Amino acid sequence: MDSNGVDEQEMKLVQGAAGYVLEDVPHLTDYILDLPTYPNPLQSNPAYSVVRQYFVDEDDTVPQKIVVHKDSPRGTHFRRAGPRQKVYFKPADVRACIVTCGGLCPGLNTVIREIVCGLHYMYGVTEVLGVNCGFSGFYSKNTVTLTPKDVSDIHKRGGTMLGTSRGGHDTSKIVDNIQDREINQVYIIGGDGTQKGASAIYKEIRRRGLKVAVAGIPKTIDNDIPVIDKSFGFDTAVEEAQRAINAAHVEATSVENGIGLVKLMGRYSGFIAMYATLASRDVDCCLIPESPFYLEGKGGLYEFIAKRLRENGHMVIVVAEGAGQDLVAESIEQQDASGNKLLKDVGLWMSLKIKEHFAKQRKMDITLKYIDPTYMIRAIPANASDNVYSTLLAQSAVHGAMAGYTGFISGLVNGRHTYIPFNRITEKQNKVVITDRMWARMLSSTNQPSFMNPPNGVTEGAN
Repeated sequence: MDSNGVDEQEMKLVQGAAGYVLEDVPHLTDYILDLPTYPNPLQSNPAYSVVRQYFVDEDDTVPQKIVVHKDSPRGTHFRRAGPRQKVYFKPADVRACIVTCGGLCPGLNTVIREIVCGLHYMYGVTEVLGVNCGFSGFYSKNTVTLTPKDVSDIHKRGGTMLGTSRGGHDTSKIVDNIQDREINQVYIIGGDGTQKGASAIYKEIRRRGLKVAVAGIPKTIDNDIPVIDKSFGFDTAVEEAQRAINAAHVEATSVENGIGLVKLMGRYSGFIAMYATLASRDVDCCLIPESPFYLEGKGGLYEFIAKRLRENGHMVIVVAEGAGQDLVAESIEQQDASGNKLLKDVGLWMSLKIKEHFAKQRKMDITLKYIDPTYMIRAIPANASDNVYSTLLAQSAVHGAMAGYTGFISGLVNGRHTYIPFNRITEKQNKVVITDRMWARMLSSTNQPSFMNPPNGVTEGAN
């Protein structure tokens, strides 16, 4: 095992010239010998007949790093997603299932729809089951049959038609159920915790020697899954957050010394807050979990608020839910069913602290409006951009499973759809790099302090 608990024998690394390394994904033939192959049904599919090259070359890979120097090694690559000339399942023999786990996210229903429609219309698969209410649904709930007719308009609704839950993962029970129901393709939609569960399911299936392909579609509204360019639903969340920011701006500009405070999702990663701030241009200050901030003293948040109110007569503050947690409360040990630390409401806490500070100062009367659209932005249907993206992720997963790949997630890397090993997207979380250009762009947009250098003796607000 390596430091991340990954079995080195299961890692498929292909070394090439100039430092090229392909981090390949598992294949059914890695542990089941002499599997028969079949011609891909897409060869006779009229939708693909006009495409000059509709099969992906087996040697096609996508580099993880797109910007390199002339003497740089070629670095890590991932297998390119897409249909292969040969498949390892007869369409008539496929019995697939789909499960959604964790929190809601715009685009969940689109992914479900396109897995069902992709299997049916591209490959002629007629048996697709939906697992109700997350991982526990494998052994505690009934499944539902999914046809293109059943899912025809679900992409127009938020949430997930299958229901979801946190926790409930029992690997042995789940694989027993997969085996009993003679399921041979499993599509698992969820975040990093869910994909850790998917990885455990794949390993148990491999241990038992079952011909079952396990494909993950990574889902997180926070955009905190590493390697991939972005997660589906993120664009929709940023777009919906604009409505809350606009409302805060209207409230703030309608009174003297008005402050609009908006709390957005972002437990450990501040991508929604950062991108919503950049998109809005009405925000004066953005606070995220990755960037320390402090309240009191020279260069602190209170001083900046007073300065901006004197300059403009109003201001808008955006705060991610995970920002400033060390200020809000002492060590918090409670966790939810997914193992996530339960957070205190930083938005409500900040609104009270700001009001208290200016009431004590008696130099400036303020009017503060606190807006919390947290669950609103994840409960809506996907926008056009996310609908297209979700469709391509789902179709890539279907192509991969039919081609015999397993133990992978489909994801966008440098604008190309790829197959990525489970361990690469569960080993760490993607976070805003506050020494990167994007954060600098955000700071220049708001013209806020970086809050990186609290004055001596100031401990409140230091991360």
